[in-house]
Amino acid sequence: MTTRLFGEPVPRREDPRLLTGRGRYLDDLGAGALEAAFVRSPHARARIIDIDVSAAIEVEGLVAIYTWEDLPEEVGAPLPLLIPHPALTHGRTARPLARDVVRHVGEPVVMVVARDRYLAEDACALIRVDYEVAGAVVGVEEATRSDRLVHDDVPGNVGAHLVQEVPSVAGLGAREAIEAAPHVLSFRLDIERSASMPLEGRGVCARWDADDRSLRVYSSTQTSTSVRMAIAARLGLPPTKVEVIAPDVGGGFGVKIVHPWPEEVLVPWAAVLLGREVKWTEDRREHFVSSAHERAQVQHVRVGFDDAGRVLGLDVTILHDHGAYTPYGIIVPIITATQLPGPYRIGAYRVEFSSVYTNTVQVTPYRGAGRPQAAFCMERTMDRIAAHLGLDRTAVREANFIQPGEFPYDQGLTFQDGRPLIYDSGDYPESLRMLKELIGWDSFGELRARAAAGGRRLGIGLGCYVEGTGVGPYEGGHVQITSDGRVHVSTGLTSQGQGHETVFAQIAASELGVPLERVSVVTGDTRRFGYAVGTFASRAAVMSGNAIALACRRVREKALRIAADALEADPGDLEIVDGEVRVAGTPGVAVPLATVAVLANPLRYAFDAEAARATQFAGTASPDRPPVAEGDEPGLEGRDYYSPVRSTFASGMHAAIVETDPLTAEIRVLRYAVVHDCGNLVNPMIVEGQIHGGVAQGVGGALYERMVYDEHGQLLNASFMDFLMPYVTEVPRIETAHLQTPSPLNPLGIKGAGEAGVIPVSAVIASAVEDAEGIRIDRMPISPSELFDLRRR
Repeated sequence: MTTRLFGEPVPRREDPRLLTGRGRYLDDLGAGALEAAFVRSPHARARIIDIDVSAAIEVEGLVAIYTWEDLPEEVGAPLPLLIPHPALTHGRTARPLARDVVRHVGEPVVMVVARDRYLAEDACALIRVDYEVAGAVVGVEEATRSDRLVHDDVPGNVGAHLVQEVPSVAGLGAREAIEAAPHVLSFRLDIERSASMPLEGRGVCARWDADDRSLRVYSSTQTSTSVRMAIAARLGLPPTKVEVIAPDVGGGFGVKIVHPWPEEVLVPWAAVLLGREVKWTEDRREHFVSSAHERAQVQHVRVGFDDAGRVLGLDVTILHDHGAYTPYGIIVPIITATQLPGPYRIGAYRVEFSSVYTNTVQVTPYRGAGRPQAAFCMERTMDRIAAHLGLDRTAVREANFIQPGEFPYDQGLTFQDGRPLIYDSGDYPESLRMLKELIGWDSFGELRARAAAGGRRLGIGLGCYVEGTGVGPYEGGHVQITSDGRVHVSTGLTSQGQGHETVFAQIAASELGVPLERVSVVTGDTRRFGYAVGTFASRAAVMSGNAIALACRRVREKALRIAADALEADPGDLEIVDGEVRVAGTPGVAVPLATVAVLANPLRYAFDAEAARATQFAGTASPDRPPVAEGDEPGLEGRDYYSPVRSTFASGMHAAIVETDPLTAEIRVLRYAVVHDCGNLVNPMIVEGQIHGGVAQGVGGALYERMVYDEHGQLLNASFMDFLMPYVTEVPRIETAHLQTPSPLNPLGIKGAGEAGVIPVSAVIASAVEDAEGIRIDRMPISPSELFDLRRR
């Protein structure tokens, strides 16, 4: 292999198509399809008394109205609990359409199908649902002390409770170690609820073919293969008769990993029942009130440490709000609990969380998935220790870092994949050195002094994190070289803007020694690859990337073997360069991969001159035997799966300089620096793009975005007029540097990068604002009005 593309900043192949308006998103599909709309609950907690559809019957263009009573048993049954856990003793999921009770504003109650969406909405407006309204449970602390129950059979609204504890080397528990420590601090931290807000909401388009009883479904999803299996099971169809395709997806960020959503069951069911193509696309208010949120936690911290700032014991109790249902289990609080120690060697660690039900939109992973809360807790703790001891914040972190020679490092915890939480590689002291140099940490005092002389307030902050990436159980890849010399790559996971078409092509081109332009990549299409887990948890490059590399190696081995026979050479003497198999050091003795692909699929057992001419390569094999080894399958293609031993652990450190206005308390990020380690870089340009996007979302979570519920469970800011997000003017220029400590756990030595940019941002900005103002920042996001109020206390 001499064609080298792995590690190069190749421009994204997707961009010309997407930037010129030639992308095909869900709402671009289904011209002429019937369209669905939903009557959704306006109440957070209520009993359904009656549904009267009589006024809607006369709407012109109405096709069908469905309530829960109209659904077959399998279609109307509760949706699956996707990730059970022993600590989730009271897991509860919603039905596709509510039966008897609604538990949050926006829960679907009635489905309407009409000639177009406008008529379906008109019919929805005429349907009368009578409710017996009850008091709502809103807020994580309210849930634990309220006598109201979100689910009547869940005592105290506690769906899950989990404790993990790692004793010190001396055998002390965390609480014992804290009590014995020279210094002890106790405090509370709060993270508000937010949501991902992708450019494109959810959507489904389904087409039933009555002739061969097959169903094709397009869904804006992060897991097309899982949606396929769910639809097949619910509708009683063989999986081979169900195709699910993810078209261009305008962002996922976790909300589209849930499967199936109610609409992913109901729309295909209606298409089969009606014998017509049926489509539904989510409007923005629906996304606010009926999709999924994340982030909300209350954390109580108690930490013991010595005079150098070394943590001797850490005890954290977390209250986590998982909303009205738990379709994705308790992955988010588990990740918070296990990723909280970050890059540090904690003397003794105890973490306890309770995950509770509230009458609000369900909580499932959103980019970062519990890690921003973990980083906020740990990094605020490090800053508190530094302030208490009067030490530089970087010195306290250096005192606690796991050292490079200590890898693999076992944190003694059980990670989200059920396997030991063992860090595979990293160099945290070097990351911090690089970050300090990049942001100018040691010279910041001079900058601050110059700003203060002009009446300006500046502050500097930093945050560190470790991110578990590439969780299992598996992903697969299929690679085929066709007789025109082109390489066709497919994998089951989906794409939502990460650059998979480019990255996977780079991997295949590098492994096979072919030009990049000869490689095509298909993701998220069950017609091409039927088994996959999905795109989440920064796993695509690690999982599918390695699967594709392994499949390429199968194909390469076969290609060399066939070419060796044709060239009468030893396979070990061959190389593939620019799409040709040639004898190393003798470029003139070569055979194109296109010809090898033909030889790999002989149409006769005996190889004769006529067949040789058809392949454009005479004399490639003896006439008494085929060019393919006995036992080989025909064709130059290979399929393989990658299943990890355990997760890989990427890491990084961020720093920011902020300015706070002395009069208005407006917060402005002046500089933002990132040092990131995701192992070997497949494409540094795409990794930087992922980091930039993550930081932008992190800035939103730190300064702007929050879901505001009133005491009745009404979301008060369910529109972009009221839900604040940063514009490009609020996102600073991001300076990046890369440290590469390859993972020893997979063939390519890579770790995930998709969520890295967002994880420590709230902690970093809190640290910087606190430094500028001299006021403790224990709650995020923080607005100018909140900072103004803190100044007055």
